[in-house]
Amino acid sequence: MTVTGNGNAPDVVDVVALGESMVTFLPSRPGPLADVPSFHRSIGGAESNVACALAAAGHTTRWVSRVGADGFGDHLLAAIGGHGVDVSYVRRDPDRPTGVYFRTAGDRAGASHEVAYYRAGSAASAMTPAGVDLDAVRAGRVLHLSGITAALSPGCLDLLRELTSPHPGRPLISFDVNHRPGLRRDGYGPEVLLDLARSADVVFVGEDEAEEAWGITGGPAAVREVLPEPDTLVVKQGAEGAVAFCPSADAGGAPSGGGAPQAPGCDDTPRPAATAPALKVDVVATTGAGDAFAAGFLSAALRGLPLKARLRHGHLMAAAALTAPGDLAAPPGRALADRLAALDDTAWGTLRLGPGWTAADAEAVEEARTP
Repeated sequence: MTVTGNGNAPDVVDVVALGESMVTFLPSRPGPLADVPSFHRSIGGAESNVACALAAAGHTTRWVSRVGADGFGDHLLAAIGGHGVDVSYVRRDPDRPTGVYFRTAGDRAGASHEVAYYRAGSAASAMTPAGVDLDAVRAGRVLHLSGITAALSPGCLDLLRELTSPHPGRPLISFDVNHRPGLRRDGYGPEVLLDLARSADVVFVGEDEAEEAWGITGGPAAVREVLPEPDTLVVKQGAEGAVAFCPSADAGGAPSGGGAPQAPGCDDTPRPAATAPALKVDVVATTGAGDAFAAGFLSAALRGLPLKARLRHGHLMAAAALTAPGDLAAPPGRALADRLAALDDTAWGTLRLGPGWTAADAEAVEEARTP
């Protein structure tokens, strides 16, 4: 086992993301996997997606993981590092392979969508508290994690429990639930995700996955009642938008992790502190949109923007992913994103974004309206 870092004390960065990334094979044409003649190689991983998107948005980021001592591991390090992410604390495993997966084109929510994972026994599944540089993982204003990592192996679950437990100097913990029923195994289930979420500072969860995982119905307020512990809870409602709940105590202060400041004006009631409707988007592919939303929200939080603006920046980053074919997409420049996020509610509600919108000038984007 080797480490690509130089052994010195890790530099502090804005965001550290820990989790598995895999080489992704995207189909050359629509249709069942059995009929696709060729695939385009790309990369995919919830946590590395967030790190790459934040790096593109101008933040310093680090991705911590394990990859095989193979060509696919080389590709992941080169590709993620090429996005400006620090990959110097990724460990190479000489005995386990880098995970890969294949998927069909189109919306993964559709009945015909197929995904074939080859990740069992992967290098990343061998992560443990003793097998990563915990100082490097904790050397960030924010540490971003997801429930996917907890599902990979008992060692990975132990690692997430270690990272989310109280610890002197613990960074702000961002946790995307990312419920994946297909990854269920002995010792891991929805209750594990709930425990991890309760230990985090910022939690992202879909209203639909909260119902699927925990049987919660009744809307975002019902989710907050089950998850009162996180300083900030973001409940995503798909095409409807997203709702964010503020800290239940110390309104306007720093979160328990000591990272990005929270928005002022919160209290102990379960009502939403901010809401933001989703944008109207000409969807190319949905993969990676949730990761992009988290990146946009965290980027705005790191900049100290108000809670509503954080939600809108999440929607804008998600819109960039939705209008591109792969997991990663170039986000809008900061000036464009700030201008759009500052629109009044009527103008925001009539925007319509299509492929290539992130490279257009602001006037052209604002002129694209829904009839």
